[in-house]
Amino acid sequence: MEKQTYFQTALANFTFDVASGGAIRHLADLDYTAAQIMKRLDFPTPFDRVQQTIWEHFLQTGVLRFEEPGKAVPKDTYEYITEYDAYGRKSFRQVAVHSIKEPEIVWNEQTFPRQNGINLAAYLAEKCAENGEETAYISCDFGLKSRREPANYEKMLNLLEESDREYLLGLLWERRLIYHRLNRRMRKIANALYQHKVFTGNCYFVNLKEKLILC
Repeated sequence: MEKQTYFQTALANFTFDVASGGAIRHLADLDYTAAQIMKRLDFPTPFDRVQQTIWEHFLQTGVLRFEEPGKAVPKDTYEYITEYDAYGRKSFRQVAVHSIKEPEIVWNEQTFPRQNGINLAAYLAEKCAENGEETAYISCDFGLKSRREPANYEKMLNLLEESDREYLLGLLWERRLIYHRLNRRMRKIANALYQHKVFTGNCYFVNLKEKLILC
């Protein structure tokens, strides 16, 4: 019974990945929201499965990370290997290939000068161009706010354009601080919320070794 359950689970996961998983990851990379992706899938897929696939994909590709940038912590690299049981049935298993350690960074910290009339969106775009977007991150406490202050969180979301609101709602924010790559969408979201004085956090530019404090 246990072998049969394992096989059925593995088969269901494989079927899902073939039918929808690849498409979800591809569309997520193109900056589609979970709601937009749902409308483009040929295979019926529950919304929470779409969310979970996006979340795991973003964690694996570095769009999202749990650890604060600049911390010297181990980081595993994974790959999938194919296995066959005694009956010739195929399954896939995720294994850690090797572990690397990111170097610890001593940050050059500065606070964004809100009162000087500098446009935050333009400033962040310039910094990302100088640093490289791949290693620029922003801290996000949406998972904490949505649970601690649901009413205020809803008001905050209503300050955003529909697509940006959809994007945040489509991610499975955990009850912890999450670090999101400072891409175009997140720069836009941070700027909109910051202008309404409902966002605080840190921006990290790893290559420049600079931390920008938004308060």
